[in-house]
Amino acid sequence: MTPLEFDARHLWHPYTNVLDPGPMHLITQAEGVWLTRDDGVRMIDAMSSWWCAVHGHGHPAITGAMQAQLAQMPHVMFGGLTHEAAIDLGRKLIELLPAGMDRIFYSDSGSVAIEVALKMAVQYQMAMGRTERTQFATIRGGYHGDTWKAMSVCDPVNGMHGLFSGALSIQHFLPRPQIALDQDWSEDGEINGLDSLEQLLSSDGHRIAALILEPVVQGAGGMYFYHPTWLQRAHEMCRAHDVLVVFDEIATGFGRTGELFAMHHAGVVPDILCLGKALTGGHITLAATVTSETVARGIGESAASVLMHGPTYMANPLACAAACASLDQLSVRDWRGEVSAIEKQMQQELSPARDLPGVADVRVLGAIGVIEMTDRVDPSIAHARAPDTGVWLRPFGRNIYCMPPYVISSDELSRVADAMLSLVRGDA
Repeated sequence: MTPLEFDARHLWHPYTNVLDPGPMHLITQAEGVWLTRDDGVRMIDAMSSWWCAVHGHGHPAITGAMQAQLAQMPHVMFGGLTHEAAIDLGRKLIELLPAGMDRIFYSDSGSVAIEVALKMAVQYQMAMGRTERTQFATIRGGYHGDTWKAMSVCDPVNGMHGLFSGALSIQHFLPRPQIALDQDWSEDGEINGLDSLEQLLSSDGHRIAALILEPVVQGAGGMYFYHPTWLQRAHEMCRAHDVLVVFDEIATGFGRTGELFAMHHAGVVPDILCLGKALTGGHITLAATVTSETVARGIGESAASVLMHGPTYMANPLACAAACASLDQLSVRDWRGEVSAIEKQMQQELSPARDLPGVADVRVLGAIGVIEMTDRVDPSIAHARAPDTGVWLRPFGRNIYCMPPYVISSDELSRVADAMLSLVRGDA
């Protein structure tokens, strides 16, 4: 049985039908922006391997830091113990984050970071004596992960988890912000969609622990870019009703949108922030839930006193070392210039898609390029054509999109744009 035959028979890939998994590529090497198959065929990783490999694969500074840490201490439990890698990473994160975001809880994946944030919000509200506040509000079109509570705040109709709607906690879903990023802002609540939030907070705010959302950019829920002023107004409303604000920056953090964090587009600081994906430059899994001293102290001074969560691989030294090296790369490289160049080139090279049949929209922000179709796109077509185009794309829903590594060259990016346009045209 060949490796691919074994894979097809025994391994279960994400969002895949085991009876019809579609085209599969056996990757033997990943270096820079390139993936190499077992037969030597090379493909540009236009996905940054699900948005995390911002510095490219196998970056020597990151792998070097991991090798040094591996020789010293690959892992040690974080309960009652600590280590320099976790402390160093904490220092770097606090230096990068807005003032007030100064308590860090490490975990091992983005979904778990969301679970921690939701648990943190409920415990804080209970500590404040607001024991009815066990529910959450969010906006349609959002995606926050595949674990159980995280699924409950993903879009129940157009998201990926509608199958489980009857088994999940029922949350409060608001209309997606109505004004897109590139449109003029209107203070009319009916136009911008904030009337719905005000009505919800007025009627059910006493039951809501927090509003959770992806700031400015909705990722896997539809790649929609909405107006930053919506965040500002929503933040003000939540403050007035003692509802916490949780930002999910797992996909957008560390430069992807052109700002270090997407919340900087709005100038708003949440009560709780979730980070992951690009945190380690895509070299190993790690996530963090960051909150204010107010929230942390509120929980610490309560009857429960401890946050009831503790992942086995919390603050894994190997992952923390990788994250430190990845953040160092952001400090020494002109990532803003890299992302700005990607944005300008994609705006130019994806624009011809607007004139093609079946295209609903073309939008670009930072190192995110999206061609939205009127109908659903079959990802297996892109997977099958990748060896011929030399570009690895993974469309979802109605979106053909890319999130390339920041280190991609202009020639490589042109190949990505060509491959996306080819999919739109339906080239053989």
